[in-house]
Amino acid sequence: MAQRKITVIPGDGIGPDIIDSALQILDKAGCDFEYEFADAGLAALEKHGELLPQRTLDLIEKNGVTLKGPLTTPIGKGFTSINVSLRKRFNLYANLRPVISFKGTQARYENIDIITVRENTQGMYSGLGQTVSEDGCTAEAMSLVTREGAERIVRFAYELARKENRKKVTIVHKANILKSTSGLFLDVAREISAAYPDIETAEMIVDATCMKLVMNPEEFDVIVTTNLFGDIISDLCAGLVGGLGMAPGANIGDNAALFEAVHGSAPDIAGKNLANPTSVILASIQMLEYLGMQDKAEAIRRAVTAVIEEGDRTTCDLGGTHGTTDFTQAVMERL
Repeated sequence: MAQRKITVIPGDGIGPDIIDSALQILDKAGCDFEYEFADAGLAALEKHGELLPQRTLDLIEKNGVTLKGPLTTPIGKGFTSINVSLRKRFNLYANLRPVISFKGTQARYENIDIITVRENTQGMYSGLGQTVSEDGCTAEAMSLVTREGAERIVRFAYELARKENRKKVTIVHKANILKSTSGLFLDVAREISAAYPDIETAEMIVDATCMKLVMNPEEFDVIVTTNLFGDIISDLCAGLVGGLGMAPGANIGDNAALFEAVHGSAPDIAGKNLANPTSVILASIQMLEYLGMQDKAEAIRRAVTAVIEEGDRTTCDLGGTHGTTDFTQAVMERL
């Protein structure tokens, strides 16, 4: 059987360091992938004069599965978010952000296990109708929600809940105020939920959701919501388990999937062997699960869990004094 090819985008800042860590661990676990490397972000702009070279797009399409480090989109007019561009280009409509408590972190909670399923291509982030008046006093943007888009993401969330033996899906909305867009999302979600009587359904307004996530996070299992709310909620959930360094992300469509560290590129610590690679290691676990390699995924998860719990070779953000390479080595020894 031919080796499975994976597109790898090392990214900017600490990206190359943490991606290297994840690849070493995948190899040690015996995943036997062939990696095809591609540039994006500032690294690509410097080398090729563009943020997203055609070769990168071609490799993402050809291999279907991509592991990606953090990218920097330059601030200023004329630069579109690279992550948004990739989601639209490959119709990666489902954004999956799981958070799980790890013993040994400095998180405030102990038993968190929540997946946020966020619609990834529509809503306020659709980029439509963005105008600023000539006098600079009025700005407008358009939110787009379609029945097809809402159906697709809600069904995805319920199918995920069923596959992972989860008991509850919470539909998060703001239909009391955004009666058209959020109202349509809620109506469609209610219709879809009726087809899943084995799974408990809850409905919650987004502001109440944020409050309850802080007060009683144990109430939540799977959350499904629109793009803007999902962006905010998934970061809030990351805060429950110790921050963005502990949270991976998957962007999934019908023909492609992209797995990533969800934190920034942290240029201030790039190349200093300080970065915590956990986020991208967890993203690689998501990738293995997507590919049906559950045994390898579980082995790596157990190793990471043990190293963080023991705490004697962790990075500074986890309360330790070690660097990226020591942490990586500790995980590989566990494997």
